[in-house]
Amino acid sequence: MTIAGISIILLLGILILALLAFQLLSGTRRIKVPFGLHRQVGFVIMALAMIHGFLAIMANL
Repeated sequence: MTIAGISIILLLGILILALLAFQLLSGTRRIKVPFGLHRQVGFVIMALAMIHGFLAIMANL
């Protein structure tokens, strides 16, 4: 499955990497965000990582 010729798995991986960078910066207080947002982004990262992994496994079957 692709979007504009780019694999959805690759796009999800890039999105997760960007969200992890945001988490790192907000966790070290380089970016000031409320703790609630930091926590919600953590849940989003977990959900996207599970989808990313599932799609990668299904693509290799």
